[in-house]
Amino acid sequence: MVEIKYKPVIIGLVIAIIIGVILGILTSWGDLLGYLIGSAVVAYLVGGNYKNGVIHGILVGFVAAVVVLVVGLLGLSVAYTTNLFLAGWIALASVIILAIIIGAIMGAIGGIIGILIKNRNN
Repeated sequence: MVEIKYKPVIIGLVIAIIIGVILGILTSWGDLLGYLIGSAVVAYLVGGNYKNGVIHGILVGFVAAVVVLVVGLLGLSVAYTTNLFLAGWIALASVIILAIIIGAIMGAIGGIIGILIKNRNN
C-alpha cells in the first residue's frame, strides 16, 4: 500500500493546473503538458519506487484534468450549452471522460519521468 503524501500532491496540482490552464488557452495540447510536468514534479518530490511515482502522478493528472475541465466548461456560455441537443451532450460527456482518462495516463507517464530523474540524481 502506498502512503499518499499530500503536500507534494498539492504542489504538483498547483503546477499542473496553472500550466494546464495557461498553455491550454494558448495551444490545444498545453493542458497535457501541464499534467505531465505537475506529475513529474510530485513524483520527484515524493521519491521512492516507480509504483509510488505512478500512483502520485495519476492522482495529480486525474484531479488536475477534472479542475481544468471545470474551468473550461465554465468558459462556455449558458446560451450555447442550453442549445445542445442530446447528441451534443453525449459528445460533451465523451470528451470529458476521455480527457480525464488522458490526464491520468499523462500523470502516470509524468510519475515515471519524475522517479527516473530523482534516481538519476542520486
